[in-house]
Amino acid sequence: MSDDSRSNVRQRVDQFLDQLIAEFYEAVPFSRHQMEDQNLHLEYYKRHNIETVVRLRMKRVIDGLTIHYFTQHDRTLAKKWCIYTADEMLHDVMFLKDLEKVGVSKEQVDATKPLFATKLLQGYFYYGLEHEGRPMASLSSSYFIEYTTQKTQPIWLDNLEKVLGKEKVKGQRAHVDHDLEDDHIDFVWDVLSTFINSQQDEDDVFQHLANIGKLFTMYFQELYELTVSSTSAAVDNADSAA
Repeated sequence: MSDDSRSNVRQRVDQFLDQLIAEFYEAVPFSRHQMEDQNLHLEYYKRHNIETVVRLRMKRVIDGLTIHYFTQHDRTLAKKWCIYTADEMLHDVMFLKDLEKVGVSKEQVDATKPLFATKLLQGYFYYGLEHEGRPMASLSSSYFIEYTTQKTQPIWLDNLEKVLGKEKVKGQRAHVDHDLEDDHIDFVWDVLSTFINSQQDEDDVFQHLANIGKLFTMYFQELYELTVSSTSAAVDNADSAA
């Protein structure tokens, strides 16, 4: 596939991701909360950032397996993904520092099990590596994350800085700024696009992105039910009992 063809694919991929973001804001309860609300639901915020740490830690295992795949098929990509993985390896520390500032210790994070949607997401990556024989699912997810982070997190953080103060979201802001400054989104696309050599490959990328979008929608729904709707139900039950 030519460079022009890959560029055209990327344009359509980005449009597709924009559509997924719009659908997320429309369909998922509390999806605009961190972006807009001045009265922050602190348990929702804490659990979301805990899960981000958990997901980062689990993803670096997948990145290690991706490197292993590249060592067998393309040593140049192996080197590139090693550098990218090394850069991403300790990014959970940025979120841990922010969590400490709202009363969540590293020990609490370490003791937290991943939500079901997170387990499914990691399983999806393993399936791609083991049964499809290539890391296209995990690479598609890396592009999904880099792109949607660029589109959503700066706006979310603008609001969170107003609500919590800049010092309490300093790590998250540093994480976003670092990814933007190092052009992670372009780097990941360059690696992912090496797998797009046919119409079927192109179709597979779109299917992976759709599936990953569903799993993140499931995650935010699960997060809402765990921290917000369950709390509201408990309050309603207490009021009824009174």
